[in-house]
Amino acid sequence: MLITSKGQITIPKEFREALGLLPHTDVEFERVGDELRVRKTEQSVRGKKLIEAMVGKSNISMSTDEIMKLTRG
Repeated sequence: MLITSKGQITIPKEFREALGLLPHTDVEFERVGDELRVRKTEQSVRGKKLIEAMVGKSNISMSTDEIMKLTRG
């Protein structure tokens, strides 16, 4: 297996399936001596950051039912 010029590698399908590494799964890397370990993160960091960025941004005081009515025509 080769590392691309962008530093990318492909995790073989058998490992992705066995470990549940689906597209958009957050992973973390750990260096142990001369080895590099990769594992799923406990919680989605990306999703958490998106929610934190959105909290308190709305200035519309509509109920969920009112919003649903607008989005469904």
